[in-house]
Amino acid sequence: MRDGNTTKAKLEKHDWSRFDAMTEAERHDAAMRDPDAKPLTPADMKRMTRTPQVKIIRRALDLTQEEFAAHFHIPLGTLRDWEQGAATPDQSARAYLTVIARDPEAVRKALTP
Repeated sequence: MRDGNTTKAKLEKHDWSRFDAMTEAERHDAAMRDPDAKPLTPADMKRMTRTPQVKIIRRALDLTQEEFAAHFHIPLGTLRDWEQGAATPDQSARAYLTVIARDPEAVRKALTP
């Protein structure tokens, strides 16, 4: 049976009955035993760089890529690269995105001639 681009077989690929039968504690224990899903250590967290998610910021402001780029004077190609993961914002761009996320109106006001 086809429904659009998805076949029924693809939708029923996983049998969740065993998972549904587990308690929360059993699920947690199973996750902790999974070698591919080890939790991050405090050292891992410290070395990781927190990058503002530009796509989330833009969507929260209800702006298109073109509008966001124009409002905040960011080259459209750069914005697209950040959103697609082709490039990562450098330290100053991360700081700028953080300020935009926290107070977009102040940034707009500061950039208005």
